[in-house]
Amino acid sequence: MTRAPARPGRRMSLRARLAMITSVAVAAVVVAVSLSCWWLMRERLYQQLDARLRADAVTAQHAATPADAVTAIAAGADPRPEWHGDPAVVVRFLDATGAVVAQSAGAQVLGPVTSSAQATAGSDEDAYRVYIAARPGGSVEVARRTGGVADTLTGLGALLVGISVVGVALAGLIGRSVARTGLAPVERLTAAIEGIARTQDLTARIPAHGQDEVARLAEAFNGMLTALAGAKAAQRQLVEDAGHELRTPMTGLRNNIELLIHASQQAPHGRALPAEDQTRLLADLGTQVGELSTLTTELIDLAADEANPEPFELLDLAECAHAAVARARIRWPSVTFDLHLDPVTCEGQPGELERAVLNLLDNAAKWSPPAGVVRVALSVEESGDFAHLVVSDEGPGIAEQDREKVFQRFYRAAAARAMPGSGLGLAIVAKTVEAHRGTVCAARAGSGGARIEVRLPLPPPG
Repeated sequence: MTRAPARPGRRMSLRARLAMITSVAVAAVVVAVSLSCWWLMRERLYQQLDARLRADAVTAQHAATPADAVTAIAAGADPRPEWHGDPAVVVRFLDATGAVVAQSAGAQVLGPVTSSAQATAGSDEDAYRVYIAARPGGSVEVARRTGGVADTLTGLGALLVGISVVGVALAGLIGRSVARTGLAPVERLTAAIEGIARTQDLTARIPAHGQDEVARLAEAFNGMLTALAGAKAAQRQLVEDAGHELRTPMTGLRNNIELLIHASQQAPHGRALPAEDQTRLLADLGTQVGELSTLTTELIDLAADEANPEPFELLDLAECAHAAVARARIRWPSVTFDLHLDPVTCEGQPGELERAVLNLLDNAAKWSPPAGVVRVALSVEESGDFAHLVVSDEGPGIAEQDREKVFQRFYRAAAARAMPGSGLGLAIVAKTVEAHRGTVCAARAGSGGARIEVRLPLPPPG
């Protein structure tokens, strides 16, 4: 499949794009300010020229002739270069119909009389600004040459063009400097991350200074590294513990199988294995295979739960407990399960909570004597903030020094090493309860057996 060509902007580095954006922005501001200055100066100069024209018209209204008006206007004005050469000021007297009745020297450059109060008339050299005012018997028309204003605007325009060119050049330098300075923390962050990716050292930390976005990004990366380091350590610990736990049943299986093979090879020579020994070996094989199957299933479930956590939802914890008890009764038909379950609505993972309760029931049933009773109680604490689940049995109980350790992965008390099991059941319970922001602890039941208590927070009412 043909890939679409990359856009030009995507081939540029972030520094180049930032420098270009900054340069264009600064250049646009310089050009906009220059144009604004030129336009404001133009408006100001023409306002001043119009004000002078109105003052000249007042002077001309009181003059006897256009020539006298020009003389009076010239006498009241400051000497300027525009008074040399072509007339800087011309005056015409008009009658009531708008016809010219008298005019000063050079007034022919104005051309025909216009009907507007202000107009511009062209000459061979300069342009004129015209103002018409009323006078007895008609009106007076006064015009001033705009060459001085045009020259000023031309010079100002050239100056502003130069300033704009210099400003654009400086904008490029500023944009480059801003991009280099602004992206320096990002480049340091990138270099640190690349170093961690190259060395695979998840214990390294990225320096975070200040409270800006780059510092927050560095802190976020540090948090991610901490989580990855914890996950990697947990994975390594799980593999090591699983390898250790798998080694025992695997060794037993291999020894028993080798013994059976050796016995079968000696049978033709009259040294057959006694039937009771063969039965015992086969029973041991069945037990070891069952332990290996249970351990493998629990490891797979544990790894799957960590990789794909179940979503939280509102549920009735009593229903989860009932479902777990129904499964436990099938597994342990010789044990009686005494239930006292109140309806409790909480937010959690239905499958995980049911498995946790089932593990508690399996642990209690395993330690219960034949025809023993496992008691399961579920209620809401008086504060209304926590659900309280208690599973107790009539077994030998848990020694005080083991009560905190029984929730660790693969931990098995001295009294439990002769019993079947993987040491993962209560560890899964602790993991599930922790994921639900609850607590779990072991104690002695009134019957002398083990008592496991689970407290789970309840959602606020409403």
